[in-house]
Amino acid sequence: MARRNNDRPSDRALGMGEAITRRDFMQGALLGTGALALPGLVGCSHRQVPLAPPAQDAAGYYPPTRTGLRGSHPGAYEAAHALRDGNLHIQPLDIGEEYDLVIVGAGISGLSAALTYRRERPNARILILDNHDDFGGHAKRNEVMVDGSMRLLNGGTYAIESPRPYSAIADGVLRDVGIDAVALAKQTQKNDFYQSLGLSQAVFFDSETFGSDYLARGYRNRSWTDFLKGVPLSEAAKRDVERVETGRVDYLAGMSATDKKQKLLRMSYLAYLRDVVKVDPSVIALYQSLTKGWWGVGIDAIGALDAWGSEMPGFQGLNLPSGSIPGMGYTPAGFADTGGSVFMHFPDGNASVARALVRRLIPAVIPGSTIEDLITAKANYRELDRPDSSVRIRLNSIVVGVHHDSADIARSRSVRVAYHRDGRVLEVRARQCILACYSAIIPYLVPELPDAQKAAMHEAVKTPLVYTTVALSNWRSFHDLGVSSIYAPGSYHTTVRLNSTVDIGGYASPRSPDEPNLLAMVRTPCKPGLTEHEQNKVGRAELLATPFETFEREIRDQLRRMLVGTSFDPARDIRAIIVNRWPHGYSPENNPLFDADVPVGQEAYVRARTRFGRIAIANSDTGAGAYTDVAIEQGHRAAYELLGA
Repeated sequence: MARRNNDRPSDRALGMGEAITRRDFMQGALLGTGALALPGLVGCSHRQVPLAPPAQDAAGYYPPTRTGLRGSHPGAYEAAHALRDGNLHIQPLDIGEEYDLVIVGAGISGLSAALTYRRERPNARILILDNHDDFGGHAKRNEVMVDGSMRLLNGGTYAIESPRPYSAIADGVLRDVGIDAVALAKQTQKNDFYQSLGLSQAVFFDSETFGSDYLARGYRNRSWTDFLKGVPLSEAAKRDVERVETGRVDYLAGMSATDKKQKLLRMSYLAYLRDVVKVDPSVIALYQSLTKGWWGVGIDAIGALDAWGSEMPGFQGLNLPSGSIPGMGYTPAGFADTGGSVFMHFPDGNASVARALVRRLIPAVIPGSTIEDLITAKANYRELDRPDSSVRIRLNSIVVGVHHDSADIARSRSVRVAYHRDGRVLEVRARQCILACYSAIIPYLVPELPDAQKAAMHEAVKTPLVYTTVALSNWRSFHDLGVSSIYAPGSYHTTVRLNSTVDIGGYASPRSPDEPNLLAMVRTPCKPGLTEHEQNKVGRAELLATPFETFEREIRDQLRRMLVGTSFDPARDIRAIIVNRWPHGYSPENNPLFDADVPVGQEAYVRARTRFGRIAIANSDTGAGAYTDVAIEQGHRAAYELLGA
């Protein structure tokens, strides 16, 4: 199982030249560092300057099957960055369209806001603008055809899941679009399928971090003596791992449960393992990436009490009662208090939730009427933006300005919304507007906002992350190893797993290891040693500067190294790669290590979402929770703020 770090194959051996689809190009992107003057003459009529047909109306337009760089794909953000940097000179072209409501952002929050608004005002005309080439926001659908079989995987939001049970509002929206999460979870999830084949989790020790490559199988599924046999750790470190995982020592003996929680609240998980449990330094490296799936940063930037609330190892002997204390993060506090909501995963993740919302708003887009027939239905993107439709969704449209029609906000009767598409800045008008986009971009879209509100919005530093989809011609190598998922703490992607097994409607997951399957790989770029948000900023810059070629080479080499000794051949068995990069991924949650205690109701995210005249603000940022129910609730709140106004 061991392999030296310098044993590197050629690009040809990795399959870098194989004929998989690679799309790493700019889709109408704005390049260069100078000021960008976008055409559009003030006062010109749309009749005098005809607009080119939008891309979404073209025959064969179907983003879910696109490969290469997805998520925040090239062309989806450059105009916004130019606006942020003061390099965008806007001369909008009024195209003569007027609406009751314009929503910026076709993610789950924006779509939920539209549904709520329409429920109260059935005749309202609504336009939803989105910067991406697909609707759904972070709820991205990856649809891959391999040898005639359609395989689905989430390119973003994974599941209906939350640290607390879904509220009546969030559950009501799901039921309105036909989703009964509790019933579907019982009917569709096959969570024990891989286990029934004898497959379990493994840990990959990479040579760069641990001295040699080694795949240790049966993580937490066999005796620790057996699991640790052969791993590149010292005998002392192995004893420390077993102590962390199974030990019952009370490292804070003599303290009350309340005092223990208070001490853990302000201590990083890394500091707890290093200074309290006193493990070998190599053990820290093993656990460093354990928190990245939840928060996008390692154990150096996550509190020990939050790690306890998320059921991470090392706290068994402390005998802490369940329940959160003030200051804990949203995720662990919720799980500690309630155990969380129902868990339900669609084959394409919560892209199915977004698709169900779109079908409810514009029935012509997706045929069918049930959740079962939704999964394999093909969306008709030409129906998204029809002039005769009361709800319209306009993709590839980056909003760059939102202004009231009067400097006196109280006297304003409409809002002007400018957006960039196809090299032009176009403008529409609306009675009201909901900004269901990233909070941090809103100060640039609405420069008239009060400075204090802008400052609160800038505190919403989102977590960068990468959800990679790899299509395999078969998964025989995983089956032969007895492995369904791999934790790789020092590798480029720290999590690798076979696609979840879900059967729903006409969609059935593969059962034979000789059938095509998809791999889900997760990377969270960060810089250990900095504060959480500073790590986020460094990771974001790295992510935007990384070309697809680098991702592909790292993916192929990592899989080769982890699956060495099996039949796996990266040049032969990898059939497609989709890199869903999200420079602005998870919404920020409270982090007791770095965030000051603030009275309830005065948090930055609460101050940021204050309605501004005819403009309301939604998205999960304004609920400080990176979950679908939070996004739904914030869309609902924003809609009712305007309905009540």
